[in-house]
Amino acid sequence: MTLFALMLIPLAGALVVAWSPARQAKWIALAWTGLALLAAVFAAGRFDWANPARFQFDAEAPFLPSVGISLSVGVDSVALLLVLLTALLGPLCVLGSFSAITERVKTYYGWLLVLQAAMTGVFVARDLILFYLAFEFTLVPMFILISLYGSDNRRYAAIKFFLFTFTGSILALAGLVYVASVAAAMNDGAWTFQIDALRRAAQTMSASEQGWVLAALLAGFAVKVPLFPVHTWLPLAHTEAPTAGSVILAGVLLKLGTYGIYRFVLPFVPVAVAEYAPLIAVVSIVGILYAGLICWVQTDVKKLVAYSSVSHLGFCVLGLVALNIVGGAGSVLYMINHGLSTGALFFCIGMMYERYHTRSMKEVGGLARRMPLWAFFMVFFTMASVGLPGLNGFVSEFMSLMGAFQSGAYGLGPGATIGPLGPWFAAVAASGMIVAAMYLLYMVGAVVFGPLKEPAGHHPHPTLPTDLNLRETLVLAPLAVLCVALGVYPTPVIRALEAPVGETIAAAVEVIDYARPVEGLADAASPAAPAPVSHTSPEGAGHE
Repeated sequence: MTLFALMLIPLAGALVVAWSPARQAKWIALAWTGLALLAAVFAAGRFDWANPARFQFDAEAPFLPSVGISLSVGVDSVALLLVLLTALLGPLCVLGSFSAITERVKTYYGWLLVLQAAMTGVFVARDLILFYLAFEFTLVPMFILISLYGSDNRRYAAIKFFLFTFTGSILALAGLVYVASVAAAMNDGAWTFQIDALRRAAQTMSASEQGWVLAALLAGFAVKVPLFPVHTWLPLAHTEAPTAGSVILAGVLLKLGTYGIYRFVLPFVPVAVAEYAPLIAVVSIVGILYAGLICWVQTDVKKLVAYSSVSHLGFCVLGLVALNIVGGAGSVLYMINHGLSTGALFFCIGMMYERYHTRSMKEVGGLARRMPLWAFFMVFFTMASVGLPGLNGFVSEFMSLMGAFQSGAYGLGPGATIGPLGPWFAAVAASGMIVAAMYLLYMVGAVVFGPLKEPAGHHPHPTLPTDLNLRETLVLAPLAVLCVALGVYPTPVIRALEAPVGETIAAAVEVIDYARPVEGLADAASPAAPAPVSHTSPEGAGHE
């Protein structure tokens, strides 16, 4: 099966929805997203997991043959796992929207399918043209979903989301085009947009050139993550978006930024990353603590969880710039785990909102008395988001912090590596875990436990039962199972990530000369290194 099918199946489903009666739209969307999930699982079954770093299922399709441009696809284990996450959330978002979306249903489900196709395209792309087209086109369906189906302030939220992310994407495009021009100059004027060719060309750039390209790429990817201080669009977009829109934002769309950093920033401009990694880490840590403190004063449950995403993804970026396998693998694992637990929290909040039409902790509380099954899932996914040992959030958060701790601590202990960070970065970032536990547990205590509190004039929902029905339980149960599986036994996934992450990190570190200052870089960023870089996996396997 070609990877193009993973993009074309949701697109075909969107066309079928557009030409079908409105009353059948949700069932058609569920069938086509289910088919896309089956196709992704089939691809995972055929994937050679013994060679997870090798790009597989390569395919190419002509796009602009007159100028020699074609669209190329292929996946390693990192891309495939993110494709699986995207495919899993597709049918769950459709199923979770059955009772929430009652108007313009064809428009809603059609654009939901188009969004899934675009997000899949980002992860399977092996050339710059397909990547950027898919990356940029995700803005259109999400803008429509927020502006048409969101809450009272939805239009402002949609416009702010679009302007922030579009502006950043244009700057990132400028950096990528510059890299393509460098590659063309090396190839006698022949342009290429293959990611591997661009990577080789980018690593020949001078330190100052890499610094400017790093700034351009981060302008686009940091907004998408989002990192402090370009995060202000996210809480508003999350709060105003429909439930499925919030789930997709947290589950996949934000990961386009971290995936872009992993796929382009680290291998394209490694010298600049080594120089500015401490600054990027400081910005990430500020976001971790700043967003966590803001969560403390929130009364809107959805906005609280939205700000928590800013905090959590700071750990993800911190692991990436540690420039070692532990941090990198933990960061990629965090992309998956955050999508599962935080996406599930948004589902839970949406189910509460459908019944009470409020998200304010001042108006609802003690819901365990009315909705014990819902309360179980709410507490469970909060624990996963907090990082309770035994659930998925703990493993990835710990690995990201361990990567930052070991980076730059060469010679201080087992597993330490040459790198730009060190123990102090990890220690300060770890305080964000304490802050997260406080505000998330406070939220659970206010909404789930204590005396029952319901909005004045509340009436039971005309079609939904007081507690979760079978459909809503089926939405949450698969996410809960995966949270437990990845918390109790994450070894297969970690092993699948170590090889591709290791190759990316090794290729980046290889061109960084830590033994002497590089022209244009500060001496402090280039500590003396008496031995070659050695990266140690979480299980103690050495990688040279």
